[in-house]
Amino acid sequence: MHAFPGGALALDFAGTLRYRHRSQPREDMPTPESLGAWFRESGITEREITVKAADLREALTLREAVYRLILATMSGQDYDRDALTLVNNYARKPTPVLQLTSRGRHVEASVEQAFAAVAQDAVSVLGGPDVRLLKECSDPECSQVYIDRSRGARREWCAMDPCGNKFKAAAYRARKRLGGKSRASTVSL
Repeated sequence: MHAFPGGALALDFAGTLRYRHRSQPREDMPTPESLGAWFRESGITEREITVKAADLREALTLREAVYRLILATMSGQDYDRDALTLVNNYARKPTPVLQLTSRGRHVEASVEQAFAAVAQDAVSVLGGPDVRLLKECSDPECSQVYIDRSRGARREWCAMDPCGNKFKAAAYRARKRLGGKSRASTVSL
């Protein structure tokens, strides 16, 4: 199962390389099958897409281009021209086909249409009103970028599990240690 804490398809796609700040990040799409599962779990399609090794290489290239654009946007820097060209080229392509059936909504996609959906979402997020809400997780090891739609824009973590819970538990343990020491010092007086 993949995580989707970003609040946007493109942010979650870029987040499939987890813990980018570590010396050894974790790859959440190591196989063509895992990429196909990500497409299904993200809602791009409802059926498994047959993904080949070349498609996975292409996906990882697209992912890194999207991530470079996200970082440039957040830091106010100019876009990397190659990343911008790549994302825009994918964004021009047809996206998944939505159909209404007697059972409800049905979505089918090819690999190329799935890439187009990610690229179009990147264009929408980075060129739209939510761009000012982009944040990177406060966990120093986590590199997930998310849209902070919380009240007062005070959200600190990409998700409570695991990032927020880890820090809240550490803060709780620290308060308990300090509370225990202060009680011990008052008892000895």
